[in-house]
Amino acid sequence: MTDTASATTAATRISDTPLIPRDHLFGNPARAGGKISPDGKWVSWMAAWEGVMNVFMAPADDETNVRRMTSAKDRPIPQYFWAPDSQSLLYIRDKEGDENYLLYQVDLEAKAETCLTPFDDTRVQIVGGSETHKDKLLVGINNRDARFHDVHMLDLNTGELTLVFENNDWAGFEADDSLTLRWAVRQNAAGGTDMHEITDGVVAETPREVTGLDDALTTAMAGYTTDGSILYWLDSRGRDTAALFAEDTATGDRTLIAQHDKADIGGTMRHAKTGVVQAWSATYLRREDHPLDKDIGDALAWLRERLEGDFGVQSRTDDDRRWLVWNDPLTGPIAAYLFDRDAMSLRQFYVTKPELEGAPLQPMHALEIKARDGLTLPSYLTLPPQSDPDAAGVPDAPVPMVLLVHGGPWARDGYGFNRTHQWLANRGYGVLSVNFRGSTGFGKSFISAGDKEWSGKMHDDLIDAVNWAVDQGIAEKDKIAIMGGSYGGYATLVGLTFTPEVFACGVDIVGPSNLETLLETIPPYWEPMVKQFHERMGDPTTPEGLQFLKDISPLYKAHEITKPLLIGQGANDPRVKQAESDQIVEAMEQEQVPVTYVLFPDEGHGFARPENNIAFNAIAENFLAEVLGGRAEPVGEVLDASTAEIRTGREHVKGLN
Repeated sequence: MTDTASATTAATRISDTPLIPRDHLFGNPARAGGKISPDGKWVSWMAAWEGVMNVFMAPADDETNVRRMTSAKDRPIPQYFWAPDSQSLLYIRDKEGDENYLLYQVDLEAKAETCLTPFDDTRVQIVGGSETHKDKLLVGINNRDARFHDVHMLDLNTGELTLVFENNDWAGFEADDSLTLRWAVRQNAAGGTDMHEITDGVVAETPREVTGLDDALTTAMAGYTTDGSILYWLDSRGRDTAALFAEDTATGDRTLIAQHDKADIGGTMRHAKTGVVQAWSATYLRREDHPLDKDIGDALAWLRERLEGDFGVQSRTDDDRRWLVWNDPLTGPIAAYLFDRDAMSLRQFYVTKPELEGAPLQPMHALEIKARDGLTLPSYLTLPPQSDPDAAGVPDAPVPMVLLVHGGPWARDGYGFNRTHQWLANRGYGVLSVNFRGSTGFGKSFISAGDKEWSGKMHDDLIDAVNWAVDQGIAEKDKIAIMGGSYGGYATLVGLTFTPEVFACGVDIVGPSNLETLLETIPPYWEPMVKQFHERMGDPTTPEGLQFLKDISPLYKAHEITKPLLIGQGANDPRVKQAESDQIVEAMEQEQVPVTYVLFPDEGHGFARPENNIAFNAIAENFLAEVLGGRAEPVGEVLDASTAEIRTGREHVKGLN
């Protein structure tokens, strides 16, 4: 643990800055997830009811006439959307984090909640929606065989499910606006993708389009125009970054629509009626929006003049006259605005966290860090208040630092308001997030550079970023923690086992400790994609591959851990089973290495209930304060509101004794 002098120094550096309460950052937002109904008659959002996030709505011309539409009482609803015909709201929910998401419907008139997929141990997928058949959806349901999703036509008026395609082989499908299946997709022996056309419900024997492993995560269909004349592609074949192409479905000719030299095309805006692309975006260090349509460009330019920070369109009416726009002011809570394109008026709809308005939130710095082999790592740094008076991204004296590692690993960190960055910076730490090789969004070579490098070059990138921060005078060399969830939890365990001299402590959230058992226990619906795991992680079906997975698993090096470790785990996690945390805790206890282990019996892959998230963060910030010398809000009584079970190591965290 840290000595008293350094603890006092770290805490007193920011003593003049108010402590932001944990629940202001991690509690329920006042409102979130705003949408406009396709017909423009309603606005909807999520807000807390009896402490749980539910769906609310109101007439678009009378927002004071609020109706609560759902009645979730245990876990927040993770996602909802409007039916295309605007006659109902749809949402998904699982049970205590098991990720078996079922589809529910709420009728606007009767407000009756109906489960549209009432099956056990089932996970629903949305396969297709339609502009011309607004009362129907194509859905995938894996109730017959957990590995494969059969495609059904769902009638939103009656709730009737009609089997369209029995699936015994395919990882995914593409449909057109007529809700006709046009493509079936599966992995090939190389770990790439085979894409087979479907004609009259029959899948062609030979794939029309093929990718290898390198292009598998950066090449895919991106949808048809409403009339079916154009099929859009995001495609990296023959290039590095994924570019946007338009294929003429009559001739097969392709036209390059957009490309970015450093980033994959990240998203598009489509005409609500025709489906034609009107704008595209890409994110290298920060999001860039590029209009293709003049009217859309004029509207985005008008918004840019009036909104500080970053913004985007999160919901549009079918006639495209009203938008709901999100705005991230970067050092303030995210807000939503209603934009009337006819009146050219902009009105605030809500602020997600009004309690954070005026809080001492810190700017995030986007930067590039060079790895030892010359690879550029797009990264993000937030510094503690009072440490960087010039806002130059370098403190006036080195600070304790938390290396915050993203999950996936086939995901990425981004720029903008980040509540974990703000929380840790407010406690006195620099926070560094690094897009290590294997992260997505930066082209296929960046992803492929991480193949079979989970504890190798991917971890080297993190160490190089730490060394950079020390060399730049940003971080105190002996006061650096590593923290993350999922792959970030694995990286934490690697940090404390493979490079134990680098980090002062670690916080592992739902991280795998043994890659052999991780791959043995993946959810069944991941099996159609398992070849990519084997090619990018290691292949347990060969003796050499199995040994390799063991060699890069922290479990077998638990005896190397010498620094304090905090572990958080959900008992119902379908991706990283509880055993992944249990077994490394057991190994550490056998070696008499201190570890604090917190289990949540009603959580899965992460902590969805705010009560549980706040409880774990209360433990985490007091754990970090003990080691790094920052400040912490006392644990207090927050554990009483959660389901946290402290399995071992109470004595290592202040306030838990």
